[in-house]
Amino acid sequence: MRAGVMWLACLGVSLWGLPSGAAEPQRPNFLIIMADDCTYNDLPVYGGQNAFTPNIDRLAREGLVFDRAYLSMAMCQPCRAELYTGLYPMRNGCCWNHSASRPGIRSLPHYLSALGYRTGLAGKVHVAPKTVFPFEDVPGFCPNCTADPTPPHNVEGIREFMTRKKDQPFCLIVALVEPHVPWVMGDRSRYPVRNLKLPPHIADTPKTREDFAAYLAEITYMDSQVGDILRVLEGAGLRDSTLVLFTSEQGAQFPGCKWTNWNLGVHTALIARWPGHVPAGRRTAALVQYADVVPTLIELAGGNPADFGPLDGTSFRDVLLGRKDEHRRYAYFAHNNFPEGPPYPIRSVTDGEWHYIRNLTPQEIYIEKHLMGELGGSRIHNRYWPTWVANSWDNPAIYGLVKRYMVRPAEELYRVSEDPYEMTNLAGRAEFAEVKARLAKELDRWLAEQKDPGVPLDTPEAHKAMKEGHPLF
Repeated sequence: MRAGVMWLACLGVSLWGLPSGAAEPQRPNFLIIMADDCTYNDLPVYGGQNAFTPNIDRLAREGLVFDRAYLSMAMCQPCRAELYTGLYPMRNGCCWNHSASRPGIRSLPHYLSALGYRTGLAGKVHVAPKTVFPFEDVPGFCPNCTADPTPPHNVEGIREFMTRKKDQPFCLIVALVEPHVPWVMGDRSRYPVRNLKLPPHIADTPKTREDFAAYLAEITYMDSQVGDILRVLEGAGLRDSTLVLFTSEQGAQFPGCKWTNWNLGVHTALIARWPGHVPAGRRTAALVQYADVVPTLIELAGGNPADFGPLDGTSFRDVLLGRKDEHRRYAYFAHNNFPEGPPYPIRSVTDGEWHYIRNLTPQEIYIEKHLMGELGGSRIHNRYWPTWVANSWDNPAIYGLVKRYMVRPAEELYRVSEDPYEMTNLAGRAEFAEVKARLAKELDRWLAEQKDPGVPLDTPEAHKAMKEGHPLF
């Protein structure tokens, strides 16, 4: 790689691929702040009508908001493995929750340390094995997403990490555990249940309103943590030299969000701020995916993503810097339900306007054990779900939501630009047959490229084999 850099220099070309005399940003620090199980459009910056998030709102005013950012699997571990490796689930190996990535896969600590960066992670880890994800452990934030309550955070660990070596850039991930269940943090009094505006995918029962208020309180608590983290960065004098990325992870533990391929599951919030480099107060319709983050950071760090082996993602540096407003043509999604419930594999693709979903075993009913069952513990989560079932016998709207979640057709097609909650399936409409065929063909191409076996992947045997380090596929 060094020889390649010297060759470019001889041609008068910078690492950025532009004339060396052109004004280009210096290598930034990277600060990635992750929420946990936060539906993107429950945030006001994406149209949410309930939550109070002054710090995220401020970040959006000071940075660039991505309106079409996605992750491949709407579950905590697979989406983080994608984000940190630049590889889709089949390629990095983490195709299920509570599993592992393939031995020998590389991730951000490998990529960025080769470019002179320190890499650390504070808070929730939920990726494995450590050899694939050798982040420095940074103390101060709770790593347990089911803690009841979440213990208070301490910013001294992240402050020490940020300021340890001022002559060496860093990449720090602060992975928060809100608003993951249990919804026990924050001030619920800010959210009187009678005032809530429930979105159309959520049944209106008294218990649902109580739980939705508790979830919103956790969003506001998470927002306060975002504010604390940004104040540490600014207090250390690193605001202008740091690219901040905030992302909401996948959707919340309400039907139609987490553990699904629906838009509310795989669509994520993404906000970028780097004063003087990333345009402030702007939005972009560029289609990006978690797999694109690694090559973007490599390029901003002065490297060439191609030197780090084949990656599934591609750099969106030019979108960040305001030079382009387009990136990828399609984003791709997969779901394997085991061990979160009985197998129920799903695959899908979007072009940002249309979303095509293929349920591989539509003859089965969909069950998710955390959302729909009682697993015990100090607090039983998601008590609202039984009230949906109990009220479905004489309420057609609630019955429709229960059926939508549990009984699904072989194919679904939604115009997400007009129907972000995906309540109207257009797959059977003749006037959209060409759109469906185009997306189905693209999905087939991606599945073949990824060597995705489909139904055989969503099995206890495949999950166990990957977790033990000898994958079947």
